[in-house]
Amino acid sequence: MQSESSPLPGTVAKRERRKQARPGELIGAALELFVEKGYAATRVDEVAARAGVSKGTLFLYFPSKEELFKAVVRENIAGRFAEWTLELDAFEGSTDDLLRYCYQVWWERIGSTKASGITKLMLSEAHHFPEITQFYQREVMGPGQALIRRILQRGVDRKEFRPLDMDCAVYLVLAPMIFLMLWKHSMGACVPDAEDLDPEKYLAMQADNILHGLCAAAPSSGPSTT
Repeated sequence: MQSESSPLPGTVAKRERRKQARPGELIGAALELFVEKGYAATRVDEVAARAGVSKGTLFLYFPSKEELFKAVVRENIAGRFAEWTLELDAFEGSTDDLLRYCYQVWWERIGSTKASGITKLMLSEAHHFPEITQFYQREVMGPGQALIRRILQRGVDRKEFRPLDMDCAVYLVLAPMIFLMLWKHSMGACVPDAEDLDPEKYLAMQADNILHGLCAAAPSSGPSTT
């Protein structure tokens, strides 16, 4: 027989589900605040309040603001590299198509989301927080650049791309992404008619420009007139 003081089974299950959801809720609230206010200005009590829990509850899951930030980065960016590596391994088309696909996927999964604000945060505050900077370099920048190198090397190995200085070529691919993240979170507020920029069209144009420079035989832009 159910004791009068004992919670109902459904209530226990609901509480357990709520407990399991809390880390995700805290990470979501932290992402919003880090992007809105930056790393230095975000306080853990604000994150807890936005997630609807006490500061003490937050510390049960994340012992410091630094660990909370790392969880945000892993959940929204760093944790995706295994998935992207599998997609790269399975891709059967040309490297031209692969690069275009990567831009498209990046925009859909990162660039168009709040997570793109993390890069702007790092560009603004990296020098003030060396520990999170080293973490970001290790878990985001390093794997990201390695993935781009693999794509470019694939093109070279298949003789689709000419021989490249990979150290520089990686940044050719990264530059449009960084521009769009800055545009979305900073420059868009300062540049006249910024709302008229179509990010997907911009990435497609940048892919065309990059590929015309990289390809062993530059892709034709139209029928010959000679």
